[in-house]
Amino acid sequence: MTNLPNLLTLVRIFLVPLLVAALVQQNFRIQWGSKLLLANDTFAVVVFLAAGLTDMLDGYLARRWKQVTTVGTLLDPVADKLLISAALISLVQMRLLPGWMVILIIGREFAVSGLRSIAAAEGYTIKAGELGKTKMVFQVLGVTLVMLSIRWSAIRPVALGAMWAVVLFGLASAVDYFRMFWRKVDTSIKLRRRNELIAMERQKRRLQGPPKGRKVKAEEGETSPIHQ
Repeated sequence: MTNLPNLLTLVRIFLVPLLVAALVQQNFRIQWGSKLLLANDTFAVVVFLAAGLTDMLDGYLARRWKQVTTVGTLLDPVADKLLISAALISLVQMRLLPGWMVILIIGREFAVSGLRSIAAAEGYTIKAGELGKTKMVFQVLGVTLVMLSIRWSAIRPVALGAMWAVVLFGLASAVDYFRMFWRKVDTSIKLRRRNELIAMERQKRRLQGPPKGRKVKAEEGETSPIHQ
């Protein structure tokens, strides 16, 4: 049986280059003869929202149909970050977003992914909190509004306001992730490494044998009854 959630995740990955082409290629358009059906900016919005829809569907279907797989678990966050990063970098190239804002957003995503990977290796799961979910909503809304502002420049202040909300909620949720990481994982790692060092030290002492001074005293103690 085909795993539809994983297929949707792959579709989202393959939509990334199409989204970039629609954004950065100004002459990219869909025509029927001489009639313009979709301009590049409108097509980019359609592709981005379609990719966002697959993001919601694949997780829902995987849980509902009990098709959660290791491949899907690994690919899903990769597909999300590819989509968002490609959209944001393209918008920077089009001078619709400041570069420092995009660096903060993308840097936050990779930092949180790193924490989650370390936590997973230690047997812990760091779930997305309310701040992270709110950031995701503003992220989709903000990117969509920025794309729409290509055609309707009047909404650009609203779009930038939404992106500011993405930055603020993103930084706040990152702090929350770091707090959960240090509370659960970092303490566990330090305790495990301490126990490993103690075990290694004990093993080293057993291999080296007892100190020479103790051996001499033991030999003296064994001969003393004979002298008596």
